[in-house]
Amino acid sequence: MKEISIDPITRLEGHGSVSIFLNEAGEVENAYLKIPELRGFEAFCLGRQAELMPIITTRICGVCPVAHHYASVKALDAAFKVTPPPTAKKLRELQYVGYIIYDHTLHFYYLGGPDFIVGPDAPAEKRNILGVIEKAGMDVTMEVIKHRAYGQKITEIIGGKATHPVSGLPGGLSKPLSEENRLSILEMARSSVNFSQFTLQLFHDLVLDNPRYLDMIKSDAYTMRTYYAGTVDAKNRVNFYDGDVRVVDPAGKEFTRFAADDYQEHIQERSEEWTYSKLPFLRKIGWKGFTDGPDSGIYRVGPLARLNAADGMATPLAQKEYETMFSMLGKPVHGTLVFHWARLIELLYAAERAVELASDPEITSTHVRNPVGEPGEGIGIVEAARGTLIHHYKLDENALVRKANMIVATTNNYPSICLSIRDAAKGLIHEGKVDEAILNKVEMAFRAYDPCFGCATHFAVGQMPLEVQVFDHKKMLLDSVSR
Repeated sequence: MKEISIDPITRLEGHGSVSIFLNEAGEVENAYLKIPELRGFEAFCLGRQAELMPIITTRICGVCPVAHHYASVKALDAAFKVTPPPTAKKLRELQYVGYIIYDHTLHFYYLGGPDFIVGPDAPAEKRNILGVIEKAGMDVTMEVIKHRAYGQKITEIIGGKATHPVSGLPGGLSKPLSEENRLSILEMARSSVNFSQFTLQLFHDLVLDNPRYLDMIKSDAYTMRTYYAGTVDAKNRVNFYDGDVRVVDPAGKEFTRFAADDYQEHIQERSEEWTYSKLPFLRKIGWKGFTDGPDSGIYRVGPLARLNAADGMATPLAQKEYETMFSMLGKPVHGTLVFHWARLIELLYAAERAVELASDPEITSTHVRNPVGEPGEGIGIVEAARGTLIHHYKLDENALVRKANMIVATTNNYPSICLSIRDAAKGLIHEGKVDEAILNKVEMAFRAYDPCFGCATHFAVGQMPLEVQVFDHKKMLLDSVSR
């Protein structure tokens, strides 16, 4: 059996490789996405002071630290039995949509977008941000840089730092928002609405109006019928910061709905020996292997999953585009590459929501924290840019962490990503004929999820391979110990 290796895979956060196995006829027998890195955050959070967790866990990832910050803060809200005041909730959400603005902009233009803006068959040296600059022009590029910076600036104003926020505390926030900063955020948010609309029009012009791309989006190679999960508000509209997790089946019918405290009744995790990331599945259905359909417990999270799981968007411009997408493709949408369209709809929603929140007269209230109660157990769920993120802590009487479990968006998607890579490889590789452009199209199957493998690997059964070598001052090997 012949093996084709893509190592390293490109334009993602973290490290990984793909192994594709061909049978004697040159057809794809199977494919695996392997995640070789192990970060171990769950282990070294043990024994830490609870109030340090929102600071420690932001270091899991420099791309989505806001998501980890507030999943952690919300878990501590629950553990200390405290409800933040309304202004604190609004400020948290305002910071959060700022993060969505910069993160979704990053993925479309820097990571996923080059496959469409430059083209999937373009030379590898062109399929990157430099190729996007060459194709789209410097004026567009400057707008991309500016509005990604706007999202980070919103995060910095409320969170204290642009990348690793520090303002979230159990019971609220460490500081209120000044009127001057409110006006600054409002101006950036309004500009971001215009930029989001421009980006969606670019996607329509370059992708949706291109029959070749549309055929690729609808092809069997990039289609998979799974369950979908995402956080919704009381009206079943997409919400990144708060609400219940709603799960719909491959036909779009609600399968279950649960609050953060009940996640263990619905989600179970398993391990495989060839990867350091766990593989979650729906507990009520069970693990049936790497297969899709209503009898498989595999589910997807992230932009497309959130839109599939919801009944609409909470802002008018995003709702209009939501309706356009589903009127064109039907609901639910099973095409993996449609994650990109859904991501841009969410970008518009985040910008619109930022305008709403920055216009709220209550947003500058100085009442931003309530006193905490006795320590206990808490679970926090938010929608990271890549999908549903869960932090679960058990604290002792001294508020030290005795148990920590984190199910990250990419972990939730990991079984689906493996399936997507396998199916793309099967649809694209025949008679052993493969070239760099075909392998890039296989990579497009995982790029659509915007995976973050640094986030995904916190714990694994067994021990990480390790070798320690001891040398003397003459660089002579004295001893070697391995496990």
